Amino acid sequence: MSRTAPSLQVRLLGLMFGVLAALWAATFALTLSDTRHELDELLDAHLAQSASLLLVRDADADDDVVETPAAPILHRYASRAAFQVWRDGRLVLRSANAPARPFGPTAARDGFSTYADGDTRWRVFGAYDAARRRQVYVGERLGARTEILSAVLRGISWPLALALPVLGLATWWTVRRGLAPLRALGQALAVRSPDALEPVPPDGMFAEMLPLAASLNDLLRRIARLLESERRFTADAAHELRTPVAAIRMQAQVARAATDDAARAHALDGLLAGCDRAARLIDQLLTLARLDAAQAPDMADVELAALVRDVMAQLAPAALAKGQAIELDAPAAYVVRGNPLLLAVLVRNLVDNAVRYAPQGAAILVRLRQERDGIVLDVEDGGSGLEEAALARLGERFYRAPDSVAPGSGLGWSIVRRIAAAHGARVDVRRSARLGGLAVAVTLTPAGPG
Repeated sequence: MSRTAPSLQVRLLGLMFGVLAALWAATFALTLSDTRHELDELLDAHLAQSASLLLVRDADADDDVVETPAAPILHRYASRAAFQVWRDGRLVLRSANAPARPFGPTAARDGFSTYADGDTRWRVFGAYDAARRRQVYVGERLGARTEILSAVLRGISWPLALALPVLGLATWWTVRRGLAPLRALGQALAVRSPDALEPVPPDGMFAEMLPLAASLNDLLRRIARLLESERRFTADAAHELRTPVAAIRMQAQVARAATDDAARAHALDGLLAGCDRAARLIDQLLTLARLDAAQAPDMADVELAALVRDVMAQLAPAALAKGQAIELDAPAAYVVRGNPLLLAVLVRNLVDNAVRYAPQGAAILVRLRQERDGIVLDVEDGGSGLEEAALARLGERFYRAPDSVAPGSGLGWSIVRRIAAAHGARVDVRRSARLGGLAVAVTLTPAGPG
């Protein structure tokens, strides 16, 4: 059962919402801490200011204990503050809601402290006047501070709570808007016909999408080349196989109709030659198809002299059958960078062409030499050579010189050119100054040190 592919938009939205929620929580926590600190500072300052006012109040030091009458409630938090005035350990003045017990020591106490009266906790500021022997305490219920802080935070939280969904909606719209070019690209590819392999235009794409578009266009180009290669191979095979198949059929008909053994043997020899030609043509077509479809071949260090020697050993019987003198001049072990299988095909095609197209008794020379720009493979023959116009067309598929008498498909040179291109090699063709026929020079890249 296939799993649904994860959504990039959902992932981005999840990340963004998570960041927003974390920022909201951090903002709320910082606001809570800062507001509590500022509120404590403000209310503590009020306590200290109230204590100072009580301390300088003109009061009879010998007064009996006095309780001030209940003051009118002018503010909802007024009843949550209280004060006491002590002299020589005697309570001389207090607010109606102040406890009878002192908030602290009745003498020589300055600064802030916390006082517990049953379940009620007070934030108390004490001030002592040594000249008058007075101790003043001003206290505030801590619960009142918590209520004030809660009221302030409620006022702050509502805007933040309302802003969070607005920010979430804005984030969703931004992400969706930002991914619109990517969705447009997907829709454009979805409606394309299967044979539409033209590049995707980068118009309207963001910089981050350009590498994706470039890779996609490169893939489309490679697919187009592969399809073209397959179509060309199919057309080439259909075109070229008709001739040897027709020849095989004709020779089979002749052999079937022959009335004597000599005619039948001659027809069967022609039948075998036609089969050999068809097999060679199929091998050449398959090699060319692999070269067309393949990417850069796997490279290794190749000892070229040994490779050429093995190929020539395979072709020597055909040369000797024509009385040809075939020679290899390789004074050293030349190591090149290349694919050994493809290089063997290149050498085989060059030497085989020389053997097949050179006349009876001709000389064929294969030489390896070191030049400044690389290692050169020379193949020369003593045939009649080619005219300039024919030399210019060597490498075209199925092209054969007008005066060619040897059987062939016209694909060998095309294969040589493709293998050379895959190796970054240079192929030069001219008339041989030494033997008079065709001279081919292939310059290969030598292997690097190590």
